[in-house]
Amino acid sequence: MIYEHEIPTGSKLYFGKSARLKRNIESIASKIFEEKDFEEIVTPFLSYHQHGSISEKELIRFADGDNHILSLRADSTMDVVRLMSKRLGRSTKQDKWFYIQPVFKFPSYEVNQIGAEYVGAKSLVFGVDISSLIFSELSLSPLLQICNINIPNILAKKFDLDIGIFERGEIEKLFSLNLPWLNKLVKTENLEQLDDVIDEAPAEIKAELIKMKETNDKITYSKVVFSPLYYAKMRYYDGLFFRFIEKNLTLGLGGNYECDGVKSAGFALYTDAIIDTILKK
Repeated sequence: MIYEHEIPTGSKLYFGKSARLKRNIESIASKIFEEKDFEEIVTPFLSYHQHGSISEKELIRFADGDNHILSLRADSTMDVVRLMSKRLGRSTKQDKWFYIQPVFKFPSYEVNQIGAEYVGAKSLVFGVDISSLIFSELSLSPLLQICNINIPNILAKKFDLDIGIFERGEIEKLFSLNLPWLNKLVKTENLEQLDDVIDEAPAEIKAELIKMKETNDKITYSKVVFSPLYYAKMRYYDGLFFRFIEKNLTLGLGGNYECDGVKSAGFALYTDAIIDTILKK
């Protein structure tokens, strides 16, 4: 039996203090984005193309009047880039966009996000910088992880490994290969360890590790760790990406990707997780 006051599992209800906090977070983010010359975009709740960036299992799907399959917006990144390149590109030269809107995932999960896409950008540093500014205004200092999805992909191909071991964090299987440089890579977290493994790693891995180090050199945020073997489940990340984490919560995620031949970078902050973190503090 479903009572009248119940809401679906995974849905969000904010009231009083939490509602004011949500609005304050969004207001702070909007101001910072506008100061950085980003324009706001609000994409449709419904989309025909979400399957290209999100696992089919996560989509809430139904049919339109012509029986074409569409879904509730489960991700904002690809919709923003496609709308700019395919629909709005002729009417504006703007390439920096931010959004404040929820996404929806099967069976009934609602995730409020604050995010931005920089169409044509080759570096994700802007995402780290803007995220850290927003966190600073909220008196938060989460841990920043710098990652590179190419490294797990290269290792899986090089040693004929199931990419699933990286998705599931089963890195102990890498020790069975008995490679000194790989054992160091598994344990790499700080800059000194990164430099150490760069000296010993094969050329293709070394090149990707250097990209991580160069990214770290360009940012001013100090609370940083390296996670070269972390594997993001986002389909479209194709190189460097980052996470902001507080204990067991992911507060933000961003990275490099390519859409319709255009290299871009973007990120999203998870409003619900940020609110939970602030309320617990």
